[in-house]
Amino acid sequence: MNKSVLLGSFSLVVALLLTGCGKSDDVLVVGTNAAFPPFEYVGGISGDEIKGFDIDLARQIAKDAGKTLKVENMKFDSLIVALNSGKIDFIASGMTITPERQKSVDFSAPYYEATQVVLVNKNDEAIHGLDDLKGKHFAVQLGSTADIMAKQYTQEVTAFNTGFEAIKELKNGKVDLVLFDSEPAANYLAKNPELKLISLDFEPEFYGFAVSKSQPELLKSINTTLANMRVSGQYDALIAQHMK
Repeated sequence: MNKSVLLGSFSLVVALLLTGCGKSDDVLVVGTNAAFPPFEYVGGISGDEIKGFDIDLARQIAKDAGKTLKVENMKFDSLIVALNSGKIDFIASGMTITPERQKSVDFSAPYYEATQVVLVNKNDEAIHGLDDLKGKHFAVQLGSTADIMAKQYTQEVTAFNTGFEAIKELKNGKVDLVLFDSEPAANYLAKNPELKLISLDFEPEFYGFAVSKSQPELLKSINTTLANMRVSGQYDALIAQHMK
C-alpha cells in the first residue's frame, strides 16, 4: 500500500474517532431523566423514544438555534455533573431552581410552577397536615428537592433513581409515603388506583433549564425561545397537550 493511501486511511480513522467522541456543532445535547411523566418519559411507537413536555420545549430551543436535538437519558443525580463536564449542553428534566443548584449552574427563566404532594396507599388515613409527616418512612427520587425536603421531617428516607421505583416500594408496604412533584404524581396515580394523592401546604417550586455558567449565549437563546413560545401560544398548546 502506498504512502498516500496510508495517510488517507489514517485521516479517515481519526475523523471517525473525533465524530464518535465529540459533540457536533450542529447538535444540541440535552440531558434528562426520562422517568418523570409528563415532562420526560420513554414511549412512542417503538417504545424507546424519549418524549414529554420538557423534550418538546427542548426541541424548539434546538430548532431556534439552528441545531438538531440529541437527548441523553441518565440518572437525575448525575445530570449536573454531566453538564459541567461538557457531556451535555443543557438539562431539561423538571429540575427545580434552588440556591444550592445555582452555585453550580445557571438556570433559565422559570417555565413551570410545581409543588410537592404526598402519595399513600388508599386505606391510609394517618396524614392530614405537615405535622403528620414527622417520623414517617419516605420514599423519594434521588437528588430531587423531595429528597432534601424529606429530611426536615424524618431520618427514614429511602431514595430511588426513579419515581416508579419509589411508588413500587410504597405499594409493597415498605415505606409510608412517596413525596413527589404534583404533575408526575398525578400521572402515576392514574395508573395506580390503589393509591391516593394528598395535597399539603408545601411552598411552590419553579422548574428551569440548567446551563453551564460558561455558556451565557446558550442561556440567552433558551430564554428567548421560552419567551417567544409564550407570546405565540405554542407554550399553552404544549401545556394542554401534556398536562391532561
